[in-house]
Amino acid sequence: MAVPLKSPQTAIAAIALGILGLIAIGAYAAVGPRQGMAVLIGGIAGIALYHASFGFTAAWRRIVTEKRGGGLRAQFVLILLTSAVSFPLIAWGASLGWPAGGFVFPFGVAAALGAFMFGAGMQLGGGCGSGTLFTAGGGSTRMMITLAAFILGSVLATAHVHLWGRLPKMQPVSLIKEFGPHGAFLLTAAVLGTIALATVWIERRAHGDLAPARKTESVLQGPWSPMFGAVMLAVVGIATFVVVGRPWGITSAFALWGAKTFQFFGIPVETWPYWSWQQGALENTVLRDTTSVMNFGIIFGAMAAAALAGKYAPIWKLTQRDVLTAIAGGLLMGYGARLAYGCNIGAYLGGLVSGSLHGWLWLLFGFLGSLAGVRLRLKLGMD
Repeated sequence: MAVPLKSPQTAIAAIALGILGLIAIGAYAAVGPRQGMAVLIGGIAGIALYHASFGFTAAWRRIVTEKRGGGLRAQFVLILLTSAVSFPLIAWGASLGWPAGGFVFPFGVAAALGAFMFGAGMQLGGGCGSGTLFTAGGGSTRMMITLAAFILGSVLATAHVHLWGRLPKMQPVSLIKEFGPHGAFLLTAAVLGTIALATVWIERRAHGDLAPARKTESVLQGPWSPMFGAVMLAVVGIATFVVVGRPWGITSAFALWGAKTFQFFGIPVETWPYWSWQQGALENTVLRDTTSVMNFGIIFGAMAAAALAGKYAPIWKLTQRDVLTAIAGGLLMGYGARLAYGCNIGAYLGGLVSGSLHGWLWLLFGFLGSLAGVRLRLKLGMD
């Protein structure tokens, strides 16, 4: 039985969309039309993430605690739909006059530890990189605390990344270069399809059948089905490749926001090796940073979506456990993301849709960290 839709909070939605429009205009003025479009792409991401409740954290937790794999399968649909376009763009885009580059990085001890930290942190914090943004934008005060700690952990990690970088690591491996875009796509589809079939087996063995998927009730007011959310987020990922020329990312902006805050208080982050080659980012407005403006788009897109659904209602009363786990989770995610080339979006999703081996290794160690985080959640009595 469908739940009756609530009346939209029109004024709040108008404010959120108005702010989104102003950011897009500012980004356009600072850089150009592509930067303005990046804000709008982020806004679509925020709406899709909120209406579909599309989080990586809950999906990873549910397969462990409830033996339900629908969320994981939706993630795989997102990856394959994006890869179907991104792999050819990376391989042939330059020759067609539409160059796009992927995230292909080495993976070693530091990245493995960082992915593990991130996986554990997202279970404590209650959201991943994208999840933190869209739930904070949707009015969650707890996730605002997580976001603040995420930013702090990110900038603290930039003080040490050059030291972590001395640890052993593998050379970067591009499946697109090794097997071509078609071969890389078939290999990606085969691995993800095998994992998806395993989740179907686990779910049916535990429950007898697959859980019925939530249906899309309203495109504007939500909720959306997970698969419709996956399709819309694939549109976001593909649009990012086409407009920005690279995969969607999130957490590098958190490090930048934190560094600018530190500078404001007189901490000379510009002397840290991590920032020595990014002086321009520290000196310029954040409107020139594409990842930042897309993140702003996610926040205010999610705020607009929550208001359209009639659900924008921040709760200010938090327990001590809520606050402490939000801080701990945010710090772990922020620090871990810098060690592991990003979060679930930039490293896991961004790595896989770039055809990079590091994305698969991030998934492995991130999931192991998530398992540890789930066990800790259970011990702490968290829902």
